[in-house]
Amino acid sequence: MPRSKRNKVVSLTATTKKPGRENNERLFSSIRECVDTYPTLLVFSVVNMRNTYLKDVRSELSDSRLFFGKTKVMAKALGTTSESELRPSLSKLTTHINGNVGLLFSPREPKELIEYFEEFVKEDYARMGAVSPIDFVVPEGVVMSLGGQMPAEDDVSLAHSLETTVRGLGMPTKLVKGKVWLDQEYVVCKEGQKLDSKQAALLKLFGRMTAEFCVTPVAYWTAESEDVTVVEKPEVDAMEA
Repeated sequence: MPRSKRNKVVSLTATTKKPGRENNERLFSSIRECVDTYPTLLVFSVVNMRNTYLKDVRSELSDSRLFFGKTKVMAKALGTTSESELRPSLSKLTTHINGNVGLLFSPREPKELIEYFEEFVKEDYARMGAVSPIDFVVPEGVVMSLGGQMPAEDDVSLAHSLETTVRGLGMPTKLVKGKVWLDQEYVVCKEGQKLDSKQAALLKLFGRMTAEFCVTPVAYWTAESEDVTVVEKPEVDAMEA
């Protein structure tokens, strides 16, 4: 087995800025230690980043180590050239470390990890700036708690205490006999439209999730092969937020 370059001193001057230097050095050192510990290293990208769901991944893959930090620091820890790489071909993996990506060191086979992430998709509420994948229109009349997403007999009317809230978010509502009322239908958003803060808040208030948190494997390296494999991207139309 080739001699590990883990103990080689590498300057972080070009990739760190105070006061985050200490965190970057910790990230750098931890990644280098993991190279000699785990047989599989996977680069993954994240769509609609949510810390809550990333914690779920850490919990379910508790035998693995997940890193999500500055891409320049992560790449430099692995070695960006054939001269500085810790193990053969690791520098090839660093070409994929850009954008919203992280590293996963694991004792598991790449195939198992890829299959796990294919199934790990969580729905969530869109945030301001997201592009809406749907049209959402609240019908005229009594405003229901789900904004008309289901038959009125299966829903309940929106609490009257929320009338000022939805009016403040742009809906031209009023109270009629204790019910929140619209004289005409109200278009919250159209498909393809970038959401502003009020539209995102209304979608959440009416319980309409239009975003998906998902993790996509990009490429992986294994200690056995000492080579990098690029993962074929599935043709999935992910919702953005």
